[in-house]
Amino acid sequence: MIQVKDIKIGTGLPKICVPIVETTQEQILNCAQEIDREVVDLVEWRADFYEEIDSLEKAALTASLLQSILGKLPVLFTFRTAKEGGEKEIGLETYQQLLCHVAKSGCVDLVDVEVFRGYDKLQRKRKEWKVADSCNGPIRQLIKELSENVTVIGSFHNFEETPSREEILKRIFFIEKIGAAIPKIAVMPKEPEDVICLMETTLLAGRLMADKPIITMAMGALGKVTRMVGESFGSAVTFGCMGKASAPGQIEVTQLRQGLQALHME
Repeated sequence: MIQVKDIKIGTGLPKICVPIVETTQEQILNCAQEIDREVVDLVEWRADFYEEIDSLEKAALTASLLQSILGKLPVLFTFRTAKEGGEKEIGLETYQQLLCHVAKSGCVDLVDVEVFRGYDKLQRKRKEWKVADSCNGPIRQLIKELSENVTVIGSFHNFEETPSREEILKRIFFIEKIGAAIPKIAVMPKEPEDVICLMETTLLAGRLMADKPIITMAMGALGKVTRMVGESFGSAVTFGCMGKASAPGQIEVTQLRQGLQALHME
């Protein structure tokens, strides 16, 4: 279990996170004011949608204004790169600078880090996994630096397929070993068996990492069920939408809350 402000991630009902995917500061803040605090537990600012994200000062200012509106609701800062389903591509050095600048501003509570940036290509050549490889040094150092100020979610997104159980487990354990507080895996199912594979793997990983929350989800219509059954299979956070979705298959937050409560294990 990890506590962020008043929210305990990894115990009880999966926590509902709603993404803000607006493009201007005014739209972002207006969206924040409409969030129902009785339904939502966390707010994700998808900064890759923000049209002025190239300015570190404007990014930090927007985060500060967002925090002032949301109050006790924890804020997750995410820049999702195009390779993993986001709106923009960004160089590694700029990515590092942005995440560190916002984390050090004290205006966000969690930061998403794409752990496998630049790593998968080398691993395909080597056909092996090594946490200590120098090629992953920048991301490992980034997580270490960010962890001094925020809770780090180490993420991996595959919009093309669902990897094997062994591959998903390797990635979850890799994310944990490299220093992220919460591993997050999102995959695209093509068959019902893919959904079952993800849920079974999440359950197994949760038992092997009993003290650490895990976030997993299958995207698209076929994967919607995974956004509802986290309490049964071990996913600690689920992402729902409030109007605009940030990924395929997200469920409207009010319906999501109702579903989670209906499935709640007493």
